[in-house]
Amino acid sequence: MPRQGGRHFLQIPGPTNVPDRILRAIDHPTIDHRGPDFASMAKGVLTDIRTIFKTEQPVVIYTASGTGAWEAALVNALSPGDRVLMYETGQFSTLWRNLADRLGLKPEFIPGDWRRGADAQAIEAVLAADTTHDIKAVCVVHNDTSTGITSNVSAVRQAIDNAGHPALLMVDVISSLGSIDYRHDEWGVDVTVGGSQKGLMLPPGLSFNAVSVKARIAARSARMTRSYWDWEEMIQANEKGVFPYTPGTNLLFGLRAAIDMLHEEGLDNVFARHDRHAEATRRAVNAWGLEVLCSNPEEYSSALTAVLLPEGNDADSFRKVVLENYDMSLGNGLGKVAGKVFRIGHLGDFNDLMLSGTLCGVEMGLGLAGVPHSTGGIVAAMDYLMGRRQNA
Repeated sequence: MPRQGGRHFLQIPGPTNVPDRILRAIDHPTIDHRGPDFASMAKGVLTDIRTIFKTEQPVVIYTASGTGAWEAALVNALSPGDRVLMYETGQFSTLWRNLADRLGLKPEFIPGDWRRGADAQAIEAVLAADTTHDIKAVCVVHNDTSTGITSNVSAVRQAIDNAGHPALLMVDVISSLGSIDYRHDEWGVDVTVGGSQKGLMLPPGLSFNAVSVKARIAARSARMTRSYWDWEEMIQANEKGVFPYTPGTNLLFGLRAAIDMLHEEGLDNVFARHDRHAEATRRAVNAWGLEVLCSNPEEYSSALTAVLLPEGNDADSFRKVVLENYDMSLGNGLGKVAGKVFRIGHLGDFNDLMLSGTLCGVEMGLGLAGVPHSTGGIVAAMDYLMGRRQNA
């Protein structure tokens, strides 16, 4: 493809656009990760990242992708052969299940239709039937990036409590952290798994485990093999502002800037902004006469919207038209919905004008690709955004 003028629109649901302020923070001279300057910075980051998870407990930071943090959650708290209850909300819950299986655990997967979130009642029923408490953990994805579904974590916690079951609650917030309200302590989560490349506005490379007291106690007797992922070794080193292994030093400078930016805007304002952009996007989708993949309005994601194309239309062909003609990347369908949906990411460092440009590109692409639709999606979105501004 010949070069196109202007900026590329990266509208996949992660990695997201990295703001200049964070890029400049990462563009910092490499320093001694055993020295006092790094220790001072690291202690601040390790303390302040807790506010993003809304926890008073330690948050372990790994130099790894989110998949590494999945593995860390499982190998620290569980033993070979342990039963793990998981709920199918999309491709990423499926991948977490596959990882558990490869590690020698026994995942029990409650099937879903990829259009609804985790069913707390179904989880409660399985736990209530487990009278011997063989199930050691319940794992759910808060916001499944493949389907645009946000599950009710508080309801899952209540289901575990209703069943009187001691299982740990593990939650993936890789695409909701810093984008959608999440409360590790208040919702009684034991291990929260996060990543740097979405709502935190960083490049890929950092991942997180927020860990409850209950999870750390469970780890003392857990027998899964672990070395690099070991929580206690990391937590003990972190207390001195260091890491047991070489950390992603420059990414931590970026994380410092990201935390500051989130607090300067205010977390509630960040979440409201994501809610507003998600609603504007859905109004555009409805005006086009297309369908949002998530079928329960109470579970709509504020980080991304997965859009179903009419039968007989290939979503990947449509995405190719948009990329080649308008230099915009949209998310592809994954797993069971491959070729059937495209995904619009509206998370991270994002504003009304960026969303308007994104939706304009989608609408022009629908026309150029010959996808049956009505016009006026961008107008519907703009009317909503302007109305919200005027009311404010």
